[in-house]
Amino acid sequence: MDTAVANNPTRPRRLVLLGATGSIGTNALDVVRALPGRFEVLGLSAHASWDAVCRQAHEFKPRYVAITDPALRDRVDRSCLPADCQLLFGPEGVARMVAEDDADVVLTAIVGAAGLLGTWTALEAGKTVAVANKETLVLAGALVTELAARQGGRLLPVDSEHSAIFQALQGSPPDAVERIVLTGSGGPFRGRTREQLRHATVEEALRHPTWRMGPKITIDSATLMNKALEMIEARWLFGLPAERIDVVIHPESVIHSFVEFRDGSVLAQLSPPDMRLPIQYALTYPERVPGPARRLDWRALKAWHFEQPDEETFPALRLGRDVARRGGTCGAVFNAANEAAVERFLGGEMSFLDIARAVGDVLDNHDYTATPTLAELTAADGWARQEIGRWTSLRTPARATP
Repeated sequence: MDTAVANNPTRPRRLVLLGATGSIGTNALDVVRALPGRFEVLGLSAHASWDAVCRQAHEFKPRYVAITDPALRDRVDRSCLPADCQLLFGPEGVARMVAEDDADVVLTAIVGAAGLLGTWTALEAGKTVAVANKETLVLAGALVTELAARQGGRLLPVDSEHSAIFQALQGSPPDAVERIVLTGSGGPFRGRTREQLRHATVEEALRHPTWRMGPKITIDSATLMNKALEMIEARWLFGLPAERIDVVIHPESVIHSFVEFRDGSVLAQLSPPDMRLPIQYALTYPERVPGPARRLDWRALKAWHFEQPDEETFPALRLGRDVARRGGTCGAVFNAANEAAVERFLGGEMSFLDIARAVGDVLDNHDYTATPTLAELTAADGWARQEIGRWTSLRTPARATP
C-alpha cells in the first residue's frame, strides 16, 4: 500500500471486497460504515446473494458489482443497481475489479479454494491483500507468497489468530521468534470423546460457543480442521516451519494467539471475539483508530482457561501439522478434500467422524509433488474432490493416476 495513502486519512482508501455478503464481508462493511471518510468502496463481489449485494451497492455506491454464480448471468435485474454501477460477471469480473489501478486494498473474504483467483490477480497487480481466505495459502502458499514478493504486493492477515501474531510481531526481527501458538475455542464438541461424537448431528456441530460464522467454517471449528488450516496458513504467512507452530485450546476466545521469543518473553493479543477488530487492523494498517469492535470489560474478567487439544479425538490437527511440514501438493489435496467432505456432512452423506478420516485417506493416496505449478495444484484440487465422492460411496479411495 502507498505510504502516503496509509498516513493520509483525507485520502480514502479504495477497497475491493470479495465475498461482500458473507460473515467477513458484512463485518468489513460495518467497519467502513463506522469510519466515514476513511474508505471508498470500489467494488463488491457476491456469489448468489443478489438481493443482498444490491442493497449494499445502494448504500456504499461502488463502481463495480461482480456476481460469480454463472446461473445468475441472465436472471439478475440490473435495474436494481445504482445507475453508475457497472455489473460484472464471473472470474473475469473479479479480476477486473481487483486489478483496477486505483484500488488500494483487496479484502478476500470468499470461503474455500474459490478465493484463490482474486488473491492471485490482486498480487499480480502489486496490490495489498487483506486475507480472510485461509484456503488460498493452504492451497498455494509457496506460490502466493513468492508472487507477492516478486510483484511488490503485500499480504495482511485478517483471521483473528494470524492478526494477533502479526500484531505481536511488530518491531521484532524474524530471527527473534522461537515459536507461535494459535489459540482455539475448541468448538462445540470440546471435551467430547470419539464415542460421544459417533452420532454427532449437523445441528450440534453448527452450535459454536463463541463465534458466529458461515456453516463451512463452523464445521471446521467443530472438527478442529480450522486449526489445522491455520497452522498451514501461519507456516506461509510467517515463514516458520511446522515444528515451531503449536495450538492450545482457550474456550473464552479472548486471547487470540501467542508469540514466544527466543529470550523467553511471550506476547499475546487480547480482545473480545469480534471479527471487526482484525478486519479493521488490516484495512487501516499501520494506523489504529477507534472503531466499532467491542472492548474488553476489565471489571468483569475473572479467569482464562487453557488446555491441550485432544488429537486422538480430533485427528485433523495431526494431519494439518504433517501438511505444513511436507508442503508441495499436500495443501491443495488437504483443503479440497476437507471442503468436499464438509459439504457431504452438511448434506447428510457422511458422518462427523468420517470427515477427518476421509481427508486423511485421500491425502495418503495422492501422488505427491514437492514443487508443483499452479496448474498441478489445480489438478490436485479437482482430483481430491472426486476422491471424496469415491470414498463416500466405496470407503476406499483409488490412487491418483499420473
